[in-house]
Amino acid sequence: MVHPSSTDEIAAAVVSGGRVRARGSGHSFNDIAVAPEVALDLDRWTGIVRADTETGLVTVRSGTPLRVLNADLHRLGLAMPNLGDIDAQTIAGAVSTSTHGTGAKLGVLATAIAGLELVLADGSVVTCSRSERPDLFNAARVGLGALGIISTITLQCVPSFVLRASEAPGRLDAVLEQFDDLCAVEDHVEFHWFTHSDRVILKRNNRIPEPAEPLSRARQLWEYEVMENAAFGAVCKVAKAFPRYTRKLNEVCGSLISERSYSDYSHNVFVTPRRVRFVETEFSIPRETLMDVIAELRAVANRLGDRDALIVPCEVRVAQADDIWLSTASGRDTAYISMHQALGMQYKAFFDAYASIAASVGGRPHWGKMHDLTAEQLRPLYPHFDDFLRVRDEVDPGRTFTNPYLDRVLG
Repeated sequence: MVHPSSTDEIAAAVVSGGRVRARGSGHSFNDIAVAPEVALDLDRWTGIVRADTETGLVTVRSGTPLRVLNADLHRLGLAMPNLGDIDAQTIAGAVSTSTHGTGAKLGVLATAIAGLELVLADGSVVTCSRSERPDLFNAARVGLGALGIISTITLQCVPSFVLRASEAPGRLDAVLEQFDDLCAVEDHVEFHWFTHSDRVILKRNNRIPEPAEPLSRARQLWEYEVMENAAFGAVCKVAKAFPRYTRKLNEVCGSLISERSYSDYSHNVFVTPRRVRFVETEFSIPRETLMDVIAELRAVANRLGDRDALIVPCEVRVAQADDIWLSTASGRDTAYISMHQALGMQYKAFFDAYASIAASVGGRPHWGKMHDLTAEQLRPLYPHFDDFLRVRDEVDPGRTFTNPYLDRVLG
């Protein structure tokens, strides 16, 4: 385990003779960050290096957690254009695995990258952007840690903005019927589906010019800590002890959802505390296949026995097509379906069924979540898969940065 605090120390670790992996924050649900020999923990390599508040270009050290970056950007009057709902990841780990939020006119987090600095296998420090080493840039924005150690990331940020958050209970059929229209008019829209019922939580976030009017401290404590974490955690424990009640608990949880509306700065709206431990798989699918995939998932939910029922709702989001070679939204407008299960409960039957359904429509797995696809299966899903491998051969011919996960997914 190495804790570098400078680019020179990162380079020294890289050329030390072992296979090297950066750990990120340990948020991934698979073994992408496992270090066979040398683990780089970048917890001493954090913070903003420079920021131009006029252009919005911000260069940040790769080990900076998103929660720290969001706060630092806010103090500068800036923000990320989009975020997911968890901020535990390092910025490098988030972009390298194609982490995303939701928004039909917005891309994955890596689309905000304007430039990268990497330490390559020979210890050299290189930079890349759309105009400088563009092939390396196209590969490294979502690079899986396979090309080098990202040392800094230059992000195209935007002025701080306030979001009006509207969350309400709904029924699955009604939400699906209007989902395309919602995606066209809302800045950010997603829904959480209690998979063994027709109950959903519909979330819509839109930019507004008015000042923030956040929830009161007391209501935040009640809704997020008491209801969404403590109470839901207790529900998961009941389902784990008595699986036969999982379907009924789905219905009960969905029926207890109340409407919530407030406004706050973007990072306070996008991110919500998640204290209930879970496992997760996610596939990105072509937007136009979403309704068919949901219909097949409903059939699976009805067919599986009680022990294989999911207590945690699934999450449905969208993203705009991009040009990043291994982005899960590369070349196509995308819908994401994330399936979750409380830690310690059965998940394999449902996750396997979902993987089969996703495969039938060209589903791409989230690089940091549970899946068992191999390079042979992934190659036809990504038009630039072989371009990525070509760049990898150029910058890491000796496979300094490989591990068993990369051996499986890249060959």
